Amino acid sequence: MAILEVQNIEKHFGDTRVLEDITFSLEQGQALAIIGSSGSGKTTLLRCLNFLERPDQGRIVVSGETLFDAADPATQREEEVRRKRLHFGLVFQSFNLFPQYTALENVTLAGKLLAKAQPDFTARKKQIFAEIEAHGKELLDRMGLADRAGHYPHQLSGGQQQRVAIARALALHPDILCFDEPTSALDPELTGEVLKVIRSLAEQRTTMVIVTHEMAFARDVADRVIFMDGGVIVEQGPAGAVIDHPQEERTRQFLARYGGN
Repeated sequence: MAILEVQNIEKHFGDTRVLEDITFSLEQGQALAIIGSSGSGKTTLLRCLNFLERPDQGRIVVSGETLFDAADPATQREEEVRRKRLHFGLVFQSFNLFPQYTALENVTLAGKLLAKAQPDFTARKKQIFAEIEAHGKELLDRMGLADRAGHYPHQLSGGQQQRVAIARALALHPDILCFDEPTSALDPELTGEVLKVIRSLAEQRTTMVIVTHEMAFARDVADRVIFMDGGVIVEQGPAGAVIDHPQEERTRQFLARYGGN
């Protein structure tokens, strides 16, 4: 059974239809790359998956649980949305780290805040926080940042900041890790270190949705690729098939501009 099912999602901003009839699925351990020109709806789709935007139509299902159904108000209550958002970890374009906190504090902050809702929090606070910090240090070590745990964002390079952001997204054990153009704010020489981390996560079969303009990376790392244009899915399928042998003219034109073939 698919871990993620997106069914007939639509999103409008006023009279502008940004997403129209978006339907796809993703299996556990797969990496999905979403490609397309700026303004094609990629980021809006990612924001709908993370409930930062509310779709006007459609359903979002994770592991058989309907997290959102536009026809069912019960799935749209704010307290429910906050809980369901935990199924997704989101890595933004521009890092979004808290400047007043160290790398480790950025990674562990959400976990410590959520821990306060545990029934035994008062009795076990010290142990719970120690476990969260140990997990945070482990994640930073996986990102190659064990020696940067006590550094503040301004003391880190852009690539290091983005790796801290990836560790933060992983800290809450999301079902699906989402990336919104994770290298777009980086200088070319720093892009490689972030793509290397994402490649490693793919090798570990982390379930991911990646919005990217890095065509070679998408071909090598993604199991499946979706090409979007004008708010619709023009073509989707195995990465090699879509990027190397596109069937639709719009896909071919896009890849010709961005180096797919």
